[in-house]
Amino acid sequence: MPDTSETIENKTFDEIAVGDRASLSRTLTRDDIDLFAVVSGDINPSHVDQAFAGAAGPVAHSMWTGSLLSAVLGNELPGPGTVYAGQNLRFHRPVALGDTITARVTVAEKKPGQNLVVFDCLCTNQDGEEVVTGTAEVVAPAEKISRPRTALPEVGLKRQDNYRRLIERSRAFGPVITAVAHPCDQASLAGSIEAAEAGLITPILVGPEAKVKAVAESNGLDISPYRLIATEHSEDSAVQAVALVRGGEAEALMKGSLHTDELMRAVAKRDTGLRTGRRISHCFVMDVPTYDQVLIITDAAINIYPTLEDKQDICQNAIELAQALGIEEPRVAVLSAVETVTPKIPGTLEAAALCKMADRGQITGALLDGPLAFDNAINPQAAETKGIASQVAGRANILLVPDLEAGNMLAKNLTFMANADAAGIVLGARVPIILTSRADSVRTRMASCAVAVLVAEAQKAPAS
Repeated sequence: MPDTSETIENKTFDEIAVGDRASLSRTLTRDDIDLFAVVSGDINPSHVDQAFAGAAGPVAHSMWTGSLLSAVLGNELPGPGTVYAGQNLRFHRPVALGDTITARVTVAEKKPGQNLVVFDCLCTNQDGEEVVTGTAEVVAPAEKISRPRTALPEVGLKRQDNYRRLIERSRAFGPVITAVAHPCDQASLAGSIEAAEAGLITPILVGPEAKVKAVAESNGLDISPYRLIATEHSEDSAVQAVALVRGGEAEALMKGSLHTDELMRAVAKRDTGLRTGRRISHCFVMDVPTYDQVLIITDAAINIYPTLEDKQDICQNAIELAQALGIEEPRVAVLSAVETVTPKIPGTLEAAALCKMADRGQITGALLDGPLAFDNAINPQAAETKGIASQVAGRANILLVPDLEAGNMLAKNLTFMANADAAGIVLGARVPIILTSRADSVRTRMASCAVAVLVAEAQKAPAS
């Protein structure tokens, strides 16, 4: 075991004997993963992004586990003055958040003349399973070194964790009855149950009975507390889930494992759907680690090439969403490639028109500015450099994009390059519609449900 005294002392080559051993244990945390990524520059999504690993969290980079062996050799045996000469390691299984790894080194051979020592290396998890095996060769110190043991500083990464605040805010309103359309895979069924256990929703499961029960059984999920409405297929699931909302039995709708198009066709049907006088649109509610507030991006999933009239509704939907999230006066940046009105770029003309519509009361409840390029919409220094003076530039919390392609690329860029989370909600229908992806982390699924709770609560309030 590692020395816990106030001094750190090595073993010289002459003091080391074959069979000597030392070890240390460490529990993997989210900060370990993120800090290792920052130091090493490794941003492989399978190492740092929960979306690639499900509820267990991201899989640790193998070098994090290997670094524990280096720590044992450098701090304990041989200790200070050790020089790494080489290693040959094999990585047998992934390491997830919360795993406790024990790294152990055992002296296998001494090579006089060059003070080389060969160690057998072994890392095991809390279940005793082998994670890493192999050998390491070091140059052991020839002289005795003893010095005070340095206490490492507490190091962490700054995270805004806006989702946590949203989830806490939504819990004040109790669970929302939610029709879950076609929860026929592990992600969608488990996601609805997790949200129910978190007190966010009360799910009504709408899908083929045999399929839903088979998924539950194969994944160890208890669906007995929840109402199950049997359907014939995915299209029938969408129709019946929408009918529950129309009949007043559900206050929200949640996408299961069916295609988004299938669900939205049922929602958009004129006589049996959930249409209102407002254009239906989608919002990503993003938690970006480097931004100090929730960032709403719209529309990146429903309207492919929205008209100016469509954008009026898309903008108003996003404003009312922001207000439901507790943002009293949202700041809307109407995005384009440039921040000047340019007739050759139609998006800049529509941006200017939307701002004038806000001036005339056709869009209400927010401050609008545009056209704005992305940088001067969210970065005060960029806005100042361009000489843009407004209450929106540099501090927007709603980004209205020119079209679906631009919005989708922007949201995914933030997700995969800036480690942002992207909760999804569809607005403009009679009730909020929760759109989740199989790649969503548990945290993102919870945030999507929390947003739906807050929107549903806002829709209950009488119009002022």
